[in-house]
Amino acid sequence: MMLQQSRLLVARHLGLGRCFLSTSSSKIYDSPCEALAGVALPNSILAVGGFGLCGIPESLLKSLATTYASTATKLTAVSNNAGVDGFGLGMLLNNKNQVKRMISSYVGENKEFERMYLEGELEVELTPQGTLAERLRAAGAGVPAFYTPTAVGTIIEKGGFPIKYKQGSGGKEVEIESSPRETKTFNGATYLMEEAINADFSIVKAWRGDERGNLQFRGTARNFNPDCAKAGKICIAEVEEIVPAGTMQPDEIHLPGIFVDRVVKCTENEKRIEKVTEQAAEGDGEQVVTGGRGRIVRRAAKEFRDGMYVNLGIGIPTMASNFLPDGVSIELQSENGLMGMGPFPAKGEADADWINAGKQTVTHTVGASTFASSDSFGMIRGGHVDLTILGGMEVSMNGDLANWIIPGKMVKGMGGAMDLVGAPGSRVVVTMDHCAKNGSSKIMQECSLPLTGKGVVDVVITDKCVFLVDKKMGGLTLVEIAKGLTVADIRACTDCDFAVVEGEVPLMDDE
Repeated sequence: MMLQQSRLLVARHLGLGRCFLSTSSSKIYDSPCEALAGVALPNSILAVGGFGLCGIPESLLKSLATTYASTATKLTAVSNNAGVDGFGLGMLLNNKNQVKRMISSYVGENKEFERMYLEGELEVELTPQGTLAERLRAAGAGVPAFYTPTAVGTIIEKGGFPIKYKQGSGGKEVEIESSPRETKTFNGATYLMEEAINADFSIVKAWRGDERGNLQFRGTARNFNPDCAKAGKICIAEVEEIVPAGTMQPDEIHLPGIFVDRVVKCTENEKRIEKVTEQAAEGDGEQVVTGGRGRIVRRAAKEFRDGMYVNLGIGIPTMASNFLPDGVSIELQSENGLMGMGPFPAKGEADADWINAGKQTVTHTVGASTFASSDSFGMIRGGHVDLTILGGMEVSMNGDLANWIIPGKMVKGMGGAMDLVGAPGSRVVVTMDHCAKNGSSKIMQECSLPLTGKGVVDVVITDKCVFLVDKKMGGLTLVEIAKGLTVADIRACTDCDFAVVEGEVPLMDDE
C-alpha cells in the first residue's frame, strides 16, 4: 500500500493523474506511463536497449517523447545508435532539449542525429561498439573500469575527438573535446582503460516476461538489451507477452528478474525493419558480380579456410561468402549477437527479430546461436574470431586503417570496426577501390583521416591488386595484380612505396 501511495504521489506531482496505477505487488505495471513514473527526471543518464530498430522499447520511448517530454529533459542517452528520423530514439532527438548528450557507436541512417551533432545542437560521445557494451555490462557487474585493446593508437586513446561543436560553426569549431585514455601495458601490449556507465534508469524490450521480472528474448533482438538492463539503477522492461511465473523454464530465461524492476506490456509494437533484404524470387535471376567489384569479391573469398569463424562487413565483404572455395565451410558471426548467420530470407519471410549488423534481414543456419552484445564482443576481443573482412576509406603502408569518419563532414561512427580490427590474433582483410572518386589513392604512406586501428591490416584487396602488409616491420608487398595492369601502373596510383613479390606477379581472377 505504501508503494502504491508513493507511486500515486509521484504521478500527481508530475501531472500524470490520468495514468492508471496498478494495485499488484508484482513487478507488472499497467502502462508505460505508470512504469516510467518517478524515474523519467531531468539530467538523468538513460540506457536504451536495441540495435538499430531491432529490439527497441517502442512504447517506453514514445511515452518519454510525449507524456514525459517536459520532465525527462537534458538526458544523457546511452544507446548503440539513435534509431531513425522520428522513430525510436529519434523521437526524443526531435524534442528540443530532451537529449543533451548521446553515447553511441554509430550514427547510422539518422540524418537529424548527424545534423544536430555537426550544428552543435547535440553532444555526441562516439564509443566503439564492443567497448560500449562492456561499459554497460561492467556497470551491472560492479566493475568500475576495465582495460581493452580496442582503439589503441586512435583518437579514442589520444583524446581530442569533438564531442560538441560550437553552434553555427558548421562542424568547424570544437567546443568540447574527448579526454585521453589512461593506458597500461600487459604482456608487451598496450591497453586502454574504459570506465563503466552507470545509468539512472534503463528501458529495454523483450519477447516475454513474467511478474518476477524474468525476461526471454527472441533472435537478434537480444543485442544490447541485457547489458542496458544490468546497467540501470532502475530497469523498466516492455514485453510482447506477459506470462505467469513458471511458464518459462529456468534455462529458458535469458535475463533473471533480479536485474529488472518494472515490467509492462508493450502498447506500441510496429517492429519496423530498416532494411528489408530478401532473396531474389525464382525467375528474377541471380545477382551477377562483375568488373572490379567482382574481382575483389572473388579474391576475398580465397581468404576463407575450412572451419573458420568469420566476421564480414556489409557490402563487398558479405558478398564474398557467396564464393566459398570447394570443401570450405565457415561460421559467420554478426556482432549484434548471432553466430551462424544464414542467407537473406525468401521473399515475404523477413522477420524483424532477425537482422545482421548492417540492419539487413537474415536467417540463421542449423546450429546457430544468439547472445547479448557484450558476449558477442567478448568473442571478438578475446581473439576467437579468426578472420575479419571489412571496407576502408584509407590504408597506410604500415597497416593503419581509417574507415569511420570524415571530420566536420561525414559522421557514421566506428560501430564495431575498432573492436574487430583491434582483436589480438584475428586476421584483418580490407576490401576497397584502389582510388577515390576524384582519382586520389586510398593507399598511402600515412592515413589522413582518423584511424580505426593502428597497424592492424594484414591484407589489402582492391580492384587493381592485392598487397600483403608487414605489420611488425612496416611495408607493403604487391602479390597479385589485375589483368591488363603492370607494376608501373600500380606505382602510379599508389601514394607509397612497396615491394614486389619475386618472379612474375600472379593475376587476380576475373571469373
